[in-house]
Amino acid sequence: PGITQADAAILVVGACESEIDITSLGSTRSQALLAYTLGVKQLAVVINKMDARTVKYSQERYSEIVQQQALVLRKIGYDVDKVMFVPVSGWTGENLRERSTNMPWYRGPTLLEAIDNFDEPQRLTNKPLRVPVHAVYKIGGVGTVVAGCGQAGVMKPGMRVTVAPPGFSREITSIEVHNDSVP
Repeated sequence: PGITQADAAILVVGACESEIDITSLGSTRSQALLAYTLGVKQLAVVINKMDARTVKYSQERYSEIVQQQALVLRKIGYDVDKVMFVPVSGWTGENLRERSTNMPWYRGPTLLEAIDNFDEPQRLTNKPLRVPVHAVYKIGGVGTVVAGCGQAGVMKPGMRVTVAPPGFSREITSIEVHNDSVP
């Protein structure tokens, strides 16, 4: 599952000179390209380790990374004006939930606010049921368990669904998401 089911993504890059990776074959670019290719259009770029001795909460370093990452993301296809760039220190917790006093020059959202700013995707509940099947398991004492991701429609326990192909019908006895029952 992972990114294949995501509506938004957070790309974490290091602020230290030795960690930034903007090469065409780099992992930062490949992760952003994978997300974009799989339909993830909402993105926040977290610039971590702003507290490092070589960075020292530098606005100049932040701006340099934003410029580099924006160039890469624009080439991939992202609307860079909609990408949120958030400087943080994961070590000290700065700019994760509360604003950092060490970065008074930064006026954007904290990481938590950036997550809250993602647009909730429109769910296609008014369309016919569509659930691509990832795997089918036969579990003793339970029966057949189908794992998939709901793309459209509504599914509830007790409903009869038709599987296509081959066209047979079955009743949904229960629905679980990450081992939690869904009513």
